[in-house]
Amino acid sequence: MDFICGLFGKTRQAYYKRKEYIYKESINEDLILTVVREIRETQKRTGGRKMLKMIRERVPVELQIGRDEFFNLLRRHGLLVRKRKIRAVTTNSFHWLRKYPNLIKGISPERPNHVWVSDITYIKTDEGFLYLYLITDAYSRKIIGWQLSDNLGSDNAIQALYMAISQLPAECKEIIHHSDRGIQYCSVKYVKVLESHGIKISMTENGDPYENAIAERVNGIIKTEWLYDMDLQGYNDAYKAIEKIVHIYNSERPHSSVEMLTPDQAHMQTGKLKRLWKSYKKEADYQQDNENNKETNFHEVISENKFVNLYQD
Repeated sequence: MDFICGLFGKTRQAYYKRKEYIYKESINEDLILTVVREIRETQKRTGGRKMLKMIRERVPVELQIGRDEFFNLLRRHGLLVRKRKIRAVTTNSFHWLRKYPNLIKGISPERPNHVWVSDITYIKTDEGFLYLYLITDAYSRKIIGWQLSDNLGSDNAIQALYMAISQLPAECKEIIHHSDRGIQYCSVKYVKVLESHGIKISMTENGDPYENAIAERVNGIIKTEWLYDMDLQGYNDAYKAIEKIVHIYNSERPHSSVEMLTPDQAHMQTGKLKRLWKSYKKEADYQQDNENNKETNFHEVISENKFVNLYQD
C-alpha cells in the first residue's frame, strides 16, 4: 500500500482518510435521501428549495448540505420535479349580475385577514369531475375556506365562505374579498353574506388572471403537487384527499412568498413578509405592465405563477 500510494505522491494515511471521507459522505447522502423520500410520500411535487428547508429542520447540523450539492444529489437520483403546464376554465363572467371594481390595486397586505382571494378549480375522478372552491388569505397564503362539490352552484361558494368567516378573530375588521367575476361570486346570496359581515367586495376588471394571481397560484400548487399524481375514485375519495392536502399545505409546506414559512406560521405574523423566489421578468416588462394598469406592487408580489422559479422551486 505504501508503494502504490507513493506512485501517486500520497501517503497511506491520506489514502485511508480519503476512503473514510467517501464512506461518511455516502452514509450522509443515504440519510438525506431517506428524508427526501419520506417527505415525498405526502408532498410528491414540492420544489427543491422548499425540500431543502424542511430537510435542514430535520437532520443534525453535522449532516447539513449546501444548496447546489443538494440539487446535484436530487438530479443524480432523478428526484427533481418538472413543471406541468395545464390550464382549465371554470369561470362564467358573462352574466347580468352586478360586478364590482378591483379594490386591491396598489395594496400589499401586511396582516392576516386583510385580503381574501377566492377561486374555483376542477378535480378529475373516475366518476367524473368535481369542483373545489377555495378561499385563501393573501397575506399568509393560508387556505382558510374550502368546499368540494359535483356542481358549480353558488351555495358551494357560500359554504367555503362560511368556513373562512368562522376562523376570524373577533376584533378583525376591514376585510376585502377578491375574486373573479364568476356568477357564483356575483350571486345575490353570496354578496349578501359578504355584506352582512361587513366584508368589502373586490373583483377582477378585465379577465386578466394576474388580477387574481394568488388564488390561481394556490390552485396550481394543489393540483400539480398532489392531485395530478392521484387516482381518485369519486367524491368520498376526493374529499379525504383534499382534507389531507389542505392540512399539509397549511401546516407543513414552506411557501417561498412568505419567507419560507408555512402558511400557518405566516398567518401568525404581521408586517411585510419577504418573497424568496426570483423571476426572469425584465424591468421593461414591469414598465409596460404599469402603463397598461396590469401590474401593481401587490401583483408584483403575488403573481408567483407567472414566473419560472430557480432550481425547480
